[in-house]
Amino acid sequence: MDAVVTLPDWATDMVDLHAHASPSLLPRHGTDSETVAAERALGFSTVVLKSHEGSTVERAVIAGVHGGIVLNSPVGGANPDAVEVAARLGGRIVWMPTVSSATHRAGAQRPELSVHKGFRLRRVDVVTDGALRDEWYDVLDVVAAHDLVLASGHLSAAETVVLFTAARARGVTRLLVNHPKMPFLGWHPSFAVALRKLDARLELGILPDILSGPAGSSVDLVDEYPASLLVFGADLGHAHHPTPAQAMPAWLRALENRAGEAVARAITATNGRELLI
Repeated sequence: MDAVVTLPDWATDMVDLHAHASPSLLPRHGTDSETVAAERALGFSTVVLKSHEGSTVERAVIAGVHGGIVLNSPVGGANPDAVEVAARLGGRIVWMPTVSSATHRAGAQRPELSVHKGFRLRRVDVVTDGALRDEWYDVLDVVAAHDLVLASGHLSAAETVVLFTAARARGVTRLLVNHPKMPFLGWHPSFAVALRKLDARLELGILPDILSGPAGSSVDLVDEYPASLLVFGADLGHAHHPTPAQAMPAWLRALENRAGEAVARAITATNGRELLI
């Protein structure tokens, strides 16, 4: 019989910046309300709902949590009007293309992207010949005007540096790299240097660690990047993978064992709250 892993004593008032729920075109464990209730039971007072299909802002308001918008093809990709509406309705995060990104589409057959099998969206380009495409500057201006979090989505590490450099120059101050160590994104420690200069936050997550295996463990980032710039986004919710109750206790213990209680607490609580709010 498997041993029961309990939550650490410090695991309270935590922040999950990356939670998936139904309705969705992908199989999910539960609805928004069910997902939020499950996370609350584990000590998460702040939760952000994410949907590859578009906006979670309205849904998040009903569920009493935070939402944002993913700039995949269903919302028109580089659509500043969609970002403006999401912001005015209370959205806090703007994710760059995920399933629509050139990097995702090129790596769609890789094992770590098996959770998206059969789910395809039209390609949305962000970087061409090493430069940010012109249509994205209006999006950055809206993000800056509303002081939103700009998240990298499924852009490669190289594309993320290009985007974030342009975003900083445009006045965007809240920058988040999603699951940076997933193999298809091309992470290399050298990217940490550029991202640190941009004051970008890196996201540690549970499902990405499950899908990537030991070589892609996000917990390793505690040795590569300032702890003050690390945040938590579980990326759980896929029905074919563990629920939060099944996955979080052991992962949080592993983070504590690697980084110590104080750092683990900062990563899963205060750092994320400061970035979001």
